[in-house]
Amino acid sequence: MDPAIFFIQVLNGIQYGLLLFLVASGLTLIFGIMGIINLAHGSFYMVGAYLAFSLTQTLGSFWLALAAGLVIAVALGLALEWLVMRLLYDRDHLYQVLLTYGLILVFEELRSLVWGDDVHGVAVPAALAGSVPVGETMAYQVYRLGISGICIAVALAMAWMIQRTRLGMIIRAGAVNREMVEALGLPIGLLYRLVFALGVALAALAGMLAAPVSSVFPGMGGQVLIISFVVVVIGGIGSVKGAFVAALAIGLADTFGKVLLPQIAGMVVYLLMAAVLLWRPQGLFGRG
Repeated sequence: MDPAIFFIQVLNGIQYGLLLFLVASGLTLIFGIMGIINLAHGSFYMVGAYLAFSLTQTLGSFWLALAAGLVIAVALGLALEWLVMRLLYDRDHLYQVLLTYGLILVFEELRSLVWGDDVHGVAVPAALAGSVPVGETMAYQVYRLGISGICIAVALAMAWMIQRTRLGMIIRAGAVNREMVEALGLPIGLLYRLVFALGVALAALAGMLAAPVSSVFPGMGGQVLIISFVVVVIGGIGSVKGAFVAALAIGLADTFGKVLLPQIAGMVVYLLMAAVLLWRPQGLFGRG
């Protein structure tokens, strides 16, 4: 393989993996701390992409749309936790699956009513519209590098928040023993609400960042949901660090699988998951 092509594929794999990390980190936080199997998580990715499409047209700036979309996503997460999710904490996982699957149908119908069923595109922001040369004949989009930079900044901010702040300490305690956190008198209800809102915001942010490099289309949340669950399983349930490592591994495996093994490209990430689970059934960074 030509070195320039190899380097571009590495960049593509990292960029895809970092976007997966944004979605999967919210999913693993919600499941690891709240104990909720949230099948509707991919819908938040879809909502983010459609918000980027409509808000960019309304506000005239992708960056303003990004900020406004995050505010809307946080508000959506807080409202959903208060209206729906808090009813599931003491219920069996079957109720969680049924209700969150119902949310998928609700979001798809709302999407159809608000934005229609057409495929849309979002323009790359002018500041990142160029490309940088790679080798003698190839170039790489600056915006894709910008996506990777934003995702890395978010990952570092999450690591600082979880490891260095009081909220992060409560989140880590809640992931280990929710009952003890509640027995100590800490506001577990508020913690759940904040964690769910954070998960929704992360998924929506991934959708907004991905919108300029991919089409905005109906059902796009279902595709990312499945691969995000694979990331969570490989990384270990409740581990943000595991989600980061697993997302990068899947991003690179999927990218190079499509280039080197196109006949079985759709199987590569699942073979990787099977290999990891045979070695560590709890995932790379999961608790035994």
